[in-house]
Amino acid sequence: MSNAIVPTSGVLLGRAKIPGYDHPRIVTIRDGIVYDITDKAGPTVRDICEMAEPASYVTGVEGTRIGAVDAVLANSWSSRFDPADPALLSPIDLQAVKASGVTFVASLLERVIEEQAKGDKTRADSLREEVLGLIGADLSQIVPGSPAAMQVKEALIARGVWSQYLEVGIGPDAEIFTKGQPMSTVGFGADVGLHPISSWNNPEPEIVLVVASSGQIVGATLGNDVNLRDVEGRSALLLGKAKDNNASGSVGPFVRLFDGEFTLETVKAAELSMRVEGEDGFVLDGHSNMAKISRKPESLVEATIGRHHQYPDGLVLFLGTMFAPVKDRDGPGKGFTHKLGDIVSISTPSLGTLSNRVRLSTECAPWTYGASHLLRDLARAELL
Repeated sequence: MSNAIVPTSGVLLGRAKIPGYDHPRIVTIRDGIVYDITDKAGPTVRDICEMAEPASYVTGVEGTRIGAVDAVLANSWSSRFDPADPALLSPIDLQAVKASGVTFVASLLERVIEEQAKGDKTRADSLREEVLGLIGADLSQIVPGSPAAMQVKEALIARGVWSQYLEVGIGPDAEIFTKGQPMSTVGFGADVGLHPISSWNNPEPEIVLVVASSGQIVGATLGNDVNLRDVEGRSALLLGKAKDNNASGSVGPFVRLFDGEFTLETVKAAELSMRVEGEDGFVLDGHSNMAKISRKPESLVEATIGRHHQYPDGLVLFLGTMFAPVKDRDGPGKGFTHKLGDIVSISTPSLGTLSNRVRLSTECAPWTYGASHLLRDLARAELL
């Protein structure tokens, strides 16, 4: 088994394209082998996540051997895909795709810089020094919405440096937005897309919670919330254009379901690593810890789902990025932006590694298989 890509333990749930079937198949891994566990009781990942004990179901359900996980992973890369062999898909299906923003101080500061730069990456370095000097306080020690946070807010307003990003970073209300539509995410090995208008963009490595319609958190996976810094920097009202494009959200490689070994506390203590490898020889490495998050993951879920907002098919929630890549790529002061062909890998031992290749959204495989197609195919297969 590829230990760096797939966790060595845990109850893993995913989807795969398997020859001979029109619809995605539900899969798990047992002893390094991918098994098809698609069944009328659990024809979708959504249905399994709605069960009282999803991990127990996946562990106990019978399955059909598909092949070695290494072979399936290798065939999941878009550049190597052979339709005659199985390949992984995004491990979620009918769930809403939601995201929380500005939940780490590093990303908060970079959002303020984007806003001040109005999308011009050439101004980022000088503005970074200026903004850090003006803000002064160690925002990582501030509890959002607390009296201390409100004192900092008043002081920053008095100094003329208040920002909408600081509002959601240390204010009482979290930023929750729709990253994409159900069925729109891509999985391990797929191409991720940048809108062609963007010239300043970056990966956003995140942990993604899987939440049932009841609001119960049932598992977690990895995600890349691909971001266009120049677009959002021009106006926060362009968030949809900056975030929701073809293949702009990657999730995987598998959902790891909560059980006695893997819990929300595991997620809170996770160390996340990111590597960007360019065809130009450029390499960027980053490391951070979920312990640095400014809002508890469960509070972000509560801000998303409850009596104020329901999700009958459940949801997945990107928890926000702890990385803000600023390493110069094309020369001093030019900062980081993607180049086509970059390979982005996001990893943590408990969830594995999610890797994707960067292309333009117009050149990635178009999204043509939606919820209506899935339901029709499942009905034809007598799984509904």
